[in-house]
Amino acid sequence: MAQEKKYNAIITAVGMYFPDKVFDNKYFESIIDTNEEWILTRTGIRERRILENGGTSVLATNAALDLMQKHNIKAEEIDCIIVATVTPDMFFPPTACLVQKRIGAVNAWGFDLEAACSGFLFAFQTGSGLIESGQYKKVMIIGADKMSSITDYTDRNNCILFGDGGAAVLLEPIEDKNFGLQDSILHVDGSGEVALHMKGGGSLNPPSHETVDKKMHYIYQDGKAVFKVAVKGMADVSVELMQKNNLKSEDIAYLVPHQANMRIIDATAERMGLSRDKVMINIDRYGNTTAATIPSCLVEYYRAGKIKKGDKLILSAFGAGYTWGATYIVWAID
Repeated sequence: MAQEKKYNAIITAVGMYFPDKVFDNKYFESIIDTNEEWILTRTGIRERRILENGGTSVLATNAALDLMQKHNIKAEEIDCIIVATVTPDMFFPPTACLVQKRIGAVNAWGFDLEAACSGFLFAFQTGSGLIESGQYKKVMIIGADKMSSITDYTDRNNCILFGDGGAAVLLEPIEDKNFGLQDSILHVDGSGEVALHMKGGGSLNPPSHETVDKKMHYIYQDGKAVFKVAVKGMADVSVELMQKNNLKSEDIAYLVPHQANMRIIDATAERMGLSRDKVMINIDRYGNTTAATIPSCLVEYYRAGKIKKGDKLILSAFGAGYTWGATYIVWAID
């Protein structure tokens, strides 16, 4: 019989970083055959941020530093760093190692986790397990992606969607089980590979003139196919998590959805019986930043005073793989 866990994992600190450079919809009108109304209607995006110099580690490091500075966290207190990303600076060393060095977290170990747009939820579950074990006191979860580095800016259907950004949360233990991570349902389905992937760069298709010429180092997405399964996947798993935990619509303070497309977000909220004012949204200003979307929403809404202690939140995502899931947490800080 499994021993009952002594601790729950709670979020005690948050931080984020978005670059200064902006690509608004007018910019895309100037480089591809599109217009602002078409982009807004189909995606809900007005602008996105682009990192001009450096890799994902810049985004992740600055998000970590923002968290530490705002909450007075010392680098040497951090036990572990998990970076969720599909755009690491390089295959190795892990981006987590680069962040560890730059913030001076001399006592931390860490690793990268790759689950595309569901990366933050998968990393959150993993980090929470470390906290619940009682072995670790401070685990930093960072979602960061430089999506501009793998985006083909001649692909009119995909290039309008993505931006660059990073956001972080700190997990710590609490004995009061009424707060923190309550439950999650996570899934993968490898049949999604055909509809959403990046074929080049790995061991199957190492970089070559041929892979570059065939644009295999860019995101490929069958938009219509992904849209259909994403709407169903995010909505189904979110409702399933509510039912499993006897949650009614009025119990939920916010849905915190992955910011891929406003139509997917609206469909998920509708299935959950939630009005738009109970849905965290920042896709209009940042676009799809993959692993950074959910934590950046948490940071912005917390700093705006919109989340209060005891609020019940459902975090929900769908990404390449396919990967998808939903996580139920109770907010623990004022």
